[in-house]
Amino acid sequence: MTASSVTFRQTIAAPARGVTEQERRIIAAVFHDCDSGQKGYLNREDIKVATVSLFGYKPSKFEVDQVFKNATEVNGEYALEIDHFITVMSSKMAAQDGDEEIRQVFLAFDTHCRGFLTLDDLLRAGSHVAPHIPRHRMEAAFREVDSDGDGRVSYRDFQYMMKYSLDDRM
Repeated sequence: MTASSVTFRQTIAAPARGVTEQERRIIAAVFHDCDSGQKGYLNREDIKVATVSLFGYKPSKFEVDQVFKNATEVNGEYALEIDHFITVMSSKMAAQDGDEEIRQVFLAFDTHCRGFLTLDDLLRAGSHVAPHIPRHRMEAAFREVDSDGDGRVSYRDFQYMMKYSLDDRM
């Protein structure tokens, strides 16, 4: 299954959600960061970098073609201006399935396909992703998420932790 087919399926199946003002500001900041040469528009290569920055994957040729479907041409190359970029990326962001992302992260941690995570799974993943975090902090985080204290973090516990916000405490 390709990234574009997943995105397409999510666009159809995911309930529409709005994009927050903060997300719109992030999209605009990514536009400015990826506008190589400060041209005022993004070309095909800039769009690839922007998509990686926003969504964590390199878009397919088909996906880039779709982004430039209604774009203007400047100096012989397709150009996507900021308003169009924000519109396109906002709709992609709104179509994202947060639960699917959480499942993918859980599966990446669950390298033995057991359906639960152990402290060793967390330490192994942490050493690759965030090697600067001390072991004692990772152990404390694991204990906090391991709600029943059995040394295993179920998907349900993991999902709760991933969705937890400081606002939930109030």
